[in-house]
Amino acid sequence: MPSSASSWYARRGKRLLDVALAAPALLLAVPLLVPVALALAIQNGGAWLFRQPRPGRGGRIFSFYKLQTMPDRRDEAGQPLPDAERLPPLGRWVRATSLDELPQLWNVLRGELSLVGPRPLLVQYLPLYSPEQARRHAVRPGITGWAQVNGRNAISWEQKFAFDVWYVDHLSFGLDLRILGRTVARVLGARGISAPGQATATAFTGTPAAPTSSPPPASPSNR
Repeated sequence: MPSSASSWYARRGKRLLDVALAAPALLLAVPLLVPVALALAIQNGGAWLFRQPRPGRGGRIFSFYKLQTMPDRRDEAGQPLPDAERLPPLGRWVRATSLDELPQLWNVLRGELSLVGPRPLLVQYLPLYSPEQARRHAVRPGITGWAQVNGRNAISWEQKFAFDVWYVDHLSFGLDLRILGRTVARVLGARGISAPGQATATAFTGTPAAPTSSPPPASPSNR
């Protein structure tokens, strides 16, 4: 199926929707962000905002923002401790409620993120993608996406990328509204926050035999 990334909605309408929703959402979020950021700063010894380079549309790098949910604790060799040992109850709660994602509304207003799209991952993953998986960069990355409402961190990397590519090929106004609606339900249910047996998510190390086609959309009744 040809990509929907060249449709009028993808080229113009999606950006209008992003600004129309993100601007008031950020203003409404400020009274909540301030006390949460203050509590995290106390927990983390002053740090509350997490900045990291991430690849956007076309693989272009931008500064990605989140609330910092984990203090910078290291072992005797100076290496960061495992996430399970660094993630305190406050940080775990902030992640479970997705409050840590709120600063990304600023990324949306800057045009680096969309409200809906494949999640921006680590820069070091770029050379690990198969050509099919790399198609996820044909659109702006998003705060939420088709993979996030179909399992988030509880599904495999291959499943996530297949859902991302399916989204690129089926991008539409109706699909974005559907994803936003299901995101609210998932946030309220705090589902799929971490990979099985992990505090957050496992690292992507490449796919030996990457799939060449995306799966059909998951049925909402099964999620």
